[in-house]
Amino acid sequence: MASWNSVPLELLSNVFGWTAFCAWSISFYPQVILNFRRKSVVGLNFDFVLLNLTKHSSYLIYNATLFFSSVVQKQYLEKYGLDQLIPVAANDVAFSIHAVLLTAFTLFQIAIYDRGNQKVSKTCIAIVSVAWLSAAVCVFIALPSHSWLWLVSCFNTLQVVMTTIKYIPQAVMNFRRKSTVGFSIGNILLDLLGGVTSYGQMAVQSIDQNSWVNFYGNIGKTLLSLVSIFFDLLFILQHYVLYPAKKTATSPNSDTGTSKFHVKLGSSLSLFSDFLPNAALDLSHQRLKSYVGQQSS
Repeated sequence: MASWNSVPLELLSNVFGWTAFCAWSISFYPQVILNFRRKSVVGLNFDFVLLNLTKHSSYLIYNATLFFSSVVQKQYLEKYGLDQLIPVAANDVAFSIHAVLLTAFTLFQIAIYDRGNQKVSKTCIAIVSVAWLSAAVCVFIALPSHSWLWLVSCFNTLQVVMTTIKYIPQAVMNFRRKSTVGFSIGNILLDLLGGVTSYGQMAVQSIDQNSWVNFYGNIGKTLLSLVSIFFDLLFILQHYVLYPAKKTATSPNSDTGTSKFHVKLGSSLSLFSDFLPNAALDLSHQRLKSYVGQQSS
């Protein structure tokens, strides 16, 4: 197995790697916190979350196996060269574990918070079912020949496919609603930082080894960063340019405050409807409206 040729480049790679890990890991929290504060998940697409869980679960299987299994590492080096570095670092494994836990917790929030009329689509359920059924078939194919590297590569391919399609439901939902309310932009900004620094880590490693096999030897990680950056930029465009949040200021004399004031007084007045004649009650309402109009002006 190859070793680093440059200590500064090794240090820079670690900085990029752990920066990507921190950014990607923290990126799950803005959405979780937003859901908790609103006690609602309306605006968050459920298909996106379920596809994301499938993606991170398959990516965890790939990362953990390639990082911990000496058998899979041996098959990787035999295929790509004994002088190559294993393209999965400790931060990749740590990120995957954390991602699965936080995505599962987001699904738990979907189960307990207000969902409006949103639900997981039948299309998403079908896609996830086919994905895991295909993974099971790959396991049975790999068993006789012990093709473990091919097997984990299948899980890597699965996570690439999930990454490619998981953003689409949320992007379409934002387009249809003409709003990104309920979907945290903090998640997207941190995800973008993680994608850029992940590419930086891979580039530094390739420069040190004077070989770009690191990119196509770990095509999953390469495509993961590329697709994530593309959709992050799309979501940023939707949030800040196409569908910016409308801020409305309210004051005690605003129409909203006046309306609430009128409703409260009107409700209190209606308590005496059994005791006052209709003419007197109508006159009282007219005077109330006149008073509210004077206050709002």
